[in-house]
Amino acid sequence: MHASGPSRRVVLGGAAAAAAVTVVPSFQGRAEAAATPAYRWRTAVIGGTGFVTGVLFHPSARGLAYARTDIGGAYRWDERSARWTPLNDDLGWDDWNLLGVEAMAVDPAHPDRVYLALGTYAQPWAGNGAVLRSENRGATWTRTDLAVKLGGNEDGRGTGERLLVDPRDSDTLWLGTRHDGLLKSTDRGATWAAATGFPGAPTSSGQGVTLLVAAGRTLYAGWGDSEGTAANLYRTSDGTTWEAVPAQPSGTSAKVPIRAAYDCHTRELYVTYADAPGPNGQSDGSVHKLATTSGTWTDVTPVKPGGTTSEGSADTFGYGGVAVDARRPGTVVVSTNNRWAAVDTLYRTTNGGRTWTSLKDSAVLDISETPFLTFGADEPKFGWWIQALALDPYDSKHVVYGTGATLYGTRDLKHWAPQIRGLEETSVRQLISPPTGEAHLLSGLGDIGVMYHERLTASPARGMASNPVFGSATGLAQAAARPSYVVRTGFGDHGNGAFSHDGGKSWAPFAAQPALAKDAPGPIATNSDGSVLLWTFVHWDGTKYPAQRSTDNGVTWAEAAGYPKGATPLADPADPTRFYAYDTDTGTLFASTDGGRTFGGRASGLPSGDSQFQLTAAPGRSGDLWLSTKTNGLYRSTDGGATFTKLTSCRASHTLAFGKAAPGSDHPAIYMVGATETITAVYRSDDGAKSWVRVNDDRHQWGWIGATIAADPRVYGRVYIATNGRGIQYGEPV
Repeated sequence: MHASGPSRRVVLGGAAAAAAVTVVPSFQGRAEAAATPAYRWRTAVIGGTGFVTGVLFHPSARGLAYARTDIGGAYRWDERSARWTPLNDDLGWDDWNLLGVEAMAVDPAHPDRVYLALGTYAQPWAGNGAVLRSENRGATWTRTDLAVKLGGNEDGRGTGERLLVDPRDSDTLWLGTRHDGLLKSTDRGATWAAATGFPGAPTSSGQGVTLLVAAGRTLYAGWGDSEGTAANLYRTSDGTTWEAVPAQPSGTSAKVPIRAAYDCHTRELYVTYADAPGPNGQSDGSVHKLATTSGTWTDVTPVKPGGTTSEGSADTFGYGGVAVDARRPGTVVVSTNNRWAAVDTLYRTTNGGRTWTSLKDSAVLDISETPFLTFGADEPKFGWWIQALALDPYDSKHVVYGTGATLYGTRDLKHWAPQIRGLEETSVRQLISPPTGEAHLLSGLGDIGVMYHERLTASPARGMASNPVFGSATGLAQAAARPSYVVRTGFGDHGNGAFSHDGGKSWAPFAAQPALAKDAPGPIATNSDGSVLLWTFVHWDGTKYPAQRSTDNGVTWAEAAGYPKGATPLADPADPTRFYAYDTDTGTLFASTDGGRTFGGRASGLPSGDSQFQLTAAPGRSGDLWLSTKTNGLYRSTDGGATFTKLTSCRASHTLAFGKAAPGSDHPAIYMVGATETITAVYRSDDGAKSWVRVNDDRHQWGWIGATIAADPRVYGRVYIATNGRGIQYGEPV
């Protein structure tokens, strides 16, 4: 799963010191001018949809587990309700980079303690990481901001936990970083400093410490960078002196230690390896075990990569997750990773790795709760990107593993189903709330295309929109006066554009598409009666191309003259001859009055320089345009873009939507992600943007929410929020 978000200027501290300590409960209050009305916030159910990078059962508390994701925060498992509870929804706009979880740790001696290492990107433009610590299983947190960067959504995000509570002393914690070596805390994560004696030197390659694991009282650290050292596994028995583990495996198949697990009964440490950190790019790997008392290594790899499948394809892959059975000595489960030809699997041994059984071979998958997992195929795959793997210490047949889209669980080693309730990690790109029809919501999503939400409380029964199937959606539009007609665009192997005549229930591909659509499919618009399509094209590298126009439902296409390259098209909701486009490069509004055939410039001198500026049209009114220019504010035009007036009721506006009017009001309710004073939040106006009231609260912020929002035209007060890693959140007055 890939995340996006606003860049943020940060002040960097010392190489490995903690910068500040702030108490941040999950419901922390902040000053705000307008009172927050009572709103109930829920998640529109899809079911997972993102990369779960780690699952961790507590070793001494039955039924307690935690999961981490690459862009959507961490979760706690509640065995009684069989649901995951999100733990980081209180992180707000300025903390968007902390929604990627690099690592998590529990204290075996104190079941209520849990720790998170947060930081999505380790790039220069991203903010520094932070460590959260909780004494009540994540209900509230205390935060320490770090002076180093973490990479919860970087390559290697599915490797072992880089955070560890020292088994000899609960006050001592260890944190492995990507660029800054090993950090140590002696006050339960309140302050951090560089660990003395650790041989892994700071590096620029971005892997550093890949795992930390305790084997009895000895600590082991995996090292993912080959710069300056041939060793990739180190250990310490006293917390001060580190050494390379003798006779450790070497070669391409053991280049990067991915994960490790210790069997305390046999005193053997199992380590999975690959030739790259993953989750992509692995073609070789192995599994080895170390007898910690004798120092003897044994290669216990279930199947060597490099053969061929029955279809003749190269069977290349690495190894990922590993878990030991706390109740049965010598019982271990490992996963393959990046095995696209033969499909990834789990291997299980009950005799210390002498023989293995593939659990995929006898698996029965039940995805009825989340039908999208077929991804348009006849049957779902057992998995891919399997690096998260956990075995319940109280139930030897309860195994959980993560994929790029869900968590599968079993209670009998044969029947598997998504164990995903409450965990939603979708990166949301487009939202539409139709004025009529069965569904109140259509969504365009990263990685899993477009969905038709018959209900908000269950995963869409039709799964992903097919014919064609998309990976990530890039455009979604509905004809304002003919809502049964919907179009969508995105990245697909069998077409990049499609239309629907039944409001998004079923789809058919455009009969033809411009050549640019395959590699650079961008947003699309349809005029109010659905007779004209306008499709723009933007390559992933930022290159912009002319827009194409169709008047025959995608049979033929022709260039729209005068259209600003790469701009997002907007149809007038009342006049089918009018289209608009805002050129963010020049700060100019372009308009067409001939059905998108030609465009000309109108208002100019408006804010420019940011491709995320958004143009919105008020429903049912021709030429009533609203321009959100982020921290430059909100502008309005009532003459089709000839002139704009800046509104003084808000300081910043990132995205805007219109919904059903309040009782007694003659203006649709307006919803905005923006700021009236200092806090970027979700606001509603019932008086045409003269005044605003905040509708979300400090427990419900979800990091960066600047992509899009939608408001329900049939239910007053209901607003849908597109998050970048926490799915679709929706709220309505209590």
